[in-house]
Order: sequence, then C-alpha cells, then structure tokens
Amino acid sequence: MKVGILYSRIRKDEKLLLEELRDRDHEVEKIDVRKERFGLDSTTAAVDDLDIVVDRCLSTSRSLYATRFLDSYGVPVINAPETGEVCADKAKNSLALAEADVPTPATEVAFTTEAALEAIESFGYPCVLKPVTGSWGRLMAKIDSRNAAEAILEHKETLGHYEHKVFYVQEFVDKPGRDIRVLAVDGEPVAAMTRSSDHWLTNAAKGGETKSFDLDDRALELVERASDAVGGGLL
Repeated sequence: MKVGILYSRIRKDEKLLLEELRDRDHEVEKIDVRKERFGLDSTTAAVDDLDIVVDRCLSTSRSLYATRFLDSYGVPVINAPETGEVCADKAKNSLALAEADVPTPATEVAFTTEAALEAIESFGYPCVLKPVTGSWGRLMAKIDSRNAAEAILEHKETLGHYEHKVFYVQEFVDKPGRDIRVLAVDGEPVAAMTRSSDHWLTNAAKGGETKSFDLDDRALELVERASDAVGGGLL
C-alpha cells in the first residue's frame, strides 16, 4: 500500500510508525500540513495516488480541517473527520456516548458563570470542571469548595478563550487511583494499560505510572460500544 502520514512534527511516535510501515514494505508519503495548501477542488499535497492517509497532526484544528479537505477529495483518512469532530469536543463526546448507552459520568454544560456555579452546587463537592477541548490533563480543575468554584469560574470568564466560556462540569469519579486506557481499531483492542497515581489526575503526561492491562469481557464490550458511538477508527 501507499500510505500518507499527515503530520506537523515528527516525534518518536511517528518515527516508530514510519519505521514499522517501511519494514512491512509499504510506500510512505510524508505530508507536512505546515507547508501545504488545501483548496476546494485540490491540494498541493501529493495525495492523488495514496491508498490511505493516517492523521498524526499535533494540532486539533489542523487535524479537523486537513482531514475534512482530504475526505472531500475522496482520500480515505484515519480517523474520519466526523470521528475527529466528536472526539475533539468533550461535550459532543459525552452526548455520543450517552446516546449509545455507554456508561458516562454525569455531565452538565452551562454558558454563564452563574449557571455553571448552579451546576457545580448541584453536583456537590468535589466535582470537576474541564475545558471542552484539549488533552494531556491540561486545565482540569477538581473543585472542593464554593470559594474555589467562584475563583476558577471568574478566571475562565475573564481570561479564557471563547471555548472556555462553555463550562463543562462533571461528577467526580473515585477511580480509585487509576484509570484504564485502551487503544482500539474499529472497536478491536490492540493494547491496554492502567495509569496510576496518588494525584487525582492519572494521565501519563502528569506522571501517572503505566502498567499493562488484560481486558475482561465487560471491558471488551465497552470498548466496542464506545468505538461505534463515535464512528470507529483508531481510538
């Protein structure tokens, strides 16, 4: 196959992926989105004879727009732009999971600090306030009191990007001390790990300790249902 790799920076992850693809005798076309232009009918990127494109952009906005344009040209993309749009937005993601009856933390969205404070008070303390976009555990707040809630909401209202004016509030889930991360292709797991930490944030990017995890039947079912809910792909 001829595989396109859409990227904005080649990290260790991309180097390993490129090495594996070439070891398997696939022809690889690297596409640096920082250097390409995407028009309504065509692009400067060499995509005409590609069998598939794998999106590895670091920037969410670049991913969403570049994959949408490639899809419009009829170029198969992983992940599809529809899946990317759902997974890039926590509110859309929560709705998709809830509509598919995938167990999901209780969640409310508000658009003013007053309504957000009411949502927080209805959940009780602690609860969690998250940005609707972003990953790696950034800008997450575990709120333990009304004073903390008022201060954080004021900061978001005054300093935040417009997306931070969408207040996404969730119940606090006692995991306890670890969560499970699964990598799946169209709902079929290919790797799984736990991420453990004494801190309430267990993200590996925040120092969480990782360990391999064997999925039981319940976990396998949830992975498949969650994958279907957001449109499938590499998740």
